[in-house]
This record gives sequence, C-alpha cells and structure tokens, in this order.
Amino acid sequence: MLPYNSIEAAAAHLGRNLTYAETLWFNYSADKSDDVLACHNILFLCLFFSVAPLPFVFIQLLRSPFFEKHKIQPKIQPSAADIFNCYKDVMLSFFFVVGPLQLLSYPSVKAVGVHTGLPLPSIGEISAQLLVYFLIEDYTHYWIHRFLHCKWGYEKIHKVHHHYTSPIAFAAPYAHWAEILILGIPSFLGPAMVPGHITTFWLWFVLRQMEAIDTHSGYDFPWSVTKYIPFYGGADHHDYHHYVGGQSQSNFSSVFTYCDYIYGTDKVITSNQPKINIEHYVINYIFQVF
Repeated sequence: MLPYNSIEAAAAHLGRNLTYAETLWFNYSADKSDDVLACHNILFLCLFFSVAPLPFVFIQLLRSPFFEKHKIQPKIQPSAADIFNCYKDVMLSFFFVVGPLQLLSYPSVKAVGVHTGLPLPSIGEISAQLLVYFLIEDYTHYWIHRFLHCKWGYEKIHKVHHHYTSPIAFAAPYAHWAEILILGIPSFLGPAMVPGHITTFWLWFVLRQMEAIDTHSGYDFPWSVTKYIPFYGGADHHDYHHYVGGQSQSNFSSVFTYCDYIYGTDKVITSNQPKINIEHYVINYIFQVF
C-alpha cells in the first residue's frame, strides 16, 4: 500500500510531478495492500494461460495446409478433447499448486526487496532486470531439468510433462506438482537476487510463460521474431526433446541454447524451415579467441 494520501503528497515526496504511468499506478494501487497486489500475479497467469495459447489451438484444429507445413511433428494431431483436458489439468495445477506457491513465497520475495511503491522503474531498468532474470532462470533451469532426466527424476516426476511427445501450447506448464515446485525456484531466483518493482515481477512471469507457450507450440513459423533473438531455442529446439522423451539427453535449456552448447547437450535440429543459429558462430568465435 502506498504511503501517500494523495497524488500531491506523492509528488512532494518524489520532488517532481508523477508521470502518466505513475499516476495510473497511484490511482489503482493506493488503497490496495501488498498482499492483494501480490495475488494479481495468479490472476494474470490464469488469464494469460487461458488466452495466449488460443491462436495455436485454432491453428491445430483448423489443420490448414498453410499452417500444417510448419508443424514440427505433422503426424501427431491432438483432438479438441485432448487440448481441453490438458487445459483443465493445467488450471487445476494453477489453483492448487501455483497459486498457493505464489502466496506463500511473496513474504520472502517482499523481504528481499520487491516493492510496490513509487517511483516506477524506467524502461532501461526493467529491461536490464528482465535480462538478468532470464539468464539466471535459464542457467538454473538447465541443471534442474538435467537432474529430472536421471532415471529416478524422470520416472517419479518429469514423465508427466513428457506425456505430450508432440507438445501443444497448453502443455507448457503441464507437469507433476513436484516439478512445478522445483522449477519454480529458478523463476524466483532472479527477482530475489536483483529485486525490482512488483510490476516488473508481473511482467517477468508473463514473458517467461509467453516463451514457454511458444516453445511448446509445436510449430516452427519462419516469420517468428524469436528467430532473430540470439541464443533463443524456440519450438524446434524443445520439440525434439519431447519427441525423444525419457531417453533424451539433449536440449535441456528453457529459453536460450548456450548451456546446451557449452555442456555438449545441444542437438541441432533439421526442420522444415531454416533457423538463424548465429549463436553457434558467436560461441565458436569466442572459444577460438580465448
């Protein structure tokens, strides 16, 4: 809850007028406790995961030749019932696992410095923090994911996520409850190490889940802007991991491919569409120089 009774008091404390975004934030959050604001993250995730995968769902059910030529595993076609059951199971995990995890972890997140007050962070600050969050999450996720592919981890926990050998967008968070808890740790590490504003915290989780939906979409579209993001794995990188399943010892990265490349678990995919893998040239160059 903001410690100001009015916009004028907030402006006096900051020593300047509030920006338009800060004025909107004040009007919305001034009478809401930090705990209530923390609950927004759960609502955002449920709403986002209900809406964001729908374009991929429509494409899969439409089965248009225009889109199907970009499907990575065209022989596997999920039914509408399969997709709905996946969505239902994901929402149940959100209400009974992700939601409580968010609520129980917020006191710790708040203690390390995630805040709700003014001023709002600049675009540069948000971008820098998000980059750090992605890098920290990606590195720690890689090693936990590799652990989950040991015999015990896979059979007891990770096998649930690999139920879909050809991923669908709604299956991005489809997993055993223990895996949701374990892989939730990397997502919280970044904000804990480099704390920021709660709006950055919200944005981080939305972007991370947006990437997960794209990675599990099952389609490798040549027009995707993610093909121009250095080190980005994408759907073709992760789709192979699901295709191999429990025997997979490659492509463990969640977002970027540098860990797979450095630690020798990178499997180069030959898909229907060429991919701009400039990261391999960059890493090779670095190794040659140093």
